[in-house]
Amino acid sequence: MNTLKTQVRVQFVIILLLVFYLGWREFVDEAPPSGVKEASMENDESRKEEMKGTNKLPNYQAFIVPTPEELTFAGEKIVLKEPDLRERFDREIHVNANWHSNTILMIKRSHRWMAQISEVLKKNNVPDDFKYIVAIESNFEENARSHRNAVGFWQLLEGTAEQYGLEVNNEVDERRDPVKATEAACKYLHDAYDKFGDWTSVAASYNVGMRGLERRLDEQKVDSYFDVLLNDETSRYMFRILAAKAILENPGLYGFNIPVGERYRQPEFDTVKVEETIPDLVDFAHKHGITYKTLKRYNPWLRDRDLTVKNNTYEILISKDPLEQHLVQKLTK
Repeated sequence: MNTLKTQVRVQFVIILLLVFYLGWREFVDEAPPSGVKEASMENDESRKEEMKGTNKLPNYQAFIVPTPEELTFAGEKIVLKEPDLRERFDREIHVNANWHSNTILMIKRSHRWMAQISEVLKKNNVPDDFKYIVAIESNFEENARSHRNAVGFWQLLEGTAEQYGLEVNNEVDERRDPVKATEAACKYLHDAYDKFGDWTSVAASYNVGMRGLERRLDEQKVDSYFDVLLNDETSRYMFRILAAKAILENPGLYGFNIPVGERYRQPEFDTVKVEETIPDLVDFAHKHGITYKTLKRYNPWLRDRDLTVKNNTYEILISKDPLEQHLVQKLTK
């Protein structure tokens, strides 16, 4: 009996010593060697002193953007005194001011197409501010496609595109032609203006549809986009346009200092009028000194390797950029 008690005591002591040992090892493993903590702190202070007055510190600052009292769209004043309106604009301006990769690309791409879009809008008596719809619909990507199969700069559905005079088939999709798609969008915008009588409602209807906006205004017995309760996407839509306008008009104000040379440019073109079927667009491209890739880059509305011409004619753009005309030398040797 005494022997058993002795064995139990010995085992208890061994277990206790083992627990103490394991705890001590854990403390030793995690604790830094003597002097490391002090040295690390000294190094941090030294680095801070060294970096003072230099531009070596990474700029990870988030922009806080003051909300203005009022904005304008297409010459119409938008007062932001109401808390709901201020917060809706505040959300979109901060999203875009701090979503750096997306906004940088928006600014760079806009430089390629904004002037031409403005020309088409002006020719069709549509306010210039509508070019900012392209920024939020497609981010100036000619080949943009939504989950609803809306396509191109203006994100037109196939039925809407055909309704406003665009050709969409297996060989041609003019929704991807920035100029022709803008012409079609102008027709829609004028139809919407005839219905609503103000450009803000016209812009909102571009997202929810004319009948959709009209029905919600009637149901809630109001006559303004800013007074009607809408789904989240449409509720944000107008304020996304206003945020894009603010940044694209003055990108430096929001920290986007992108030199003109860093923005994407549009080359000069030769325009080839096509009145006969082209059996092979690869050969057609090579004949004009460019690759098929370059041909499709500036004519994204071409969907197939051939182009059938019946009673219509097409205009194909041929880049005159020497860097894209590199096949000319091969063809002339």
